[in-house]
Amino acid sequence: MVERLSELDRDEALDDLPDWDWDEGRDAISRRFVFADFSEAFGFMTRVALLAEKADHHPEWSNVWNRVDIVLTTHDAGGLSARDIAMAEAIDALVE
Repeated sequence: MVERLSELDRDEALDDLPDWDWDEGRDAISRRFVFADFSEAFGFMTRVALLAEKADHHPEWSNVWNRVDIVLTTHDAGGLSARDIAMAEAIDALVE
């Protein structure tokens, strides 16, 4: 069973993820990525999909042309978990 992060653990984790926004209502984090064009955005989504499949932790996301919006939350935990933080860190590493 995956456990939901405590408020303290969440706040500490989000300090290390300054580009991600916390959605209090959903207990989720989100980030918008903007690329030069659709091909770059789609390539990014492909790389994230491979990470997600390997981690067996799949994001909620949408894509419009050069934008990719990602939301991470763990439904089994009822909110944000360490799995979401790890996925956000892995996603950030793709764009650094």
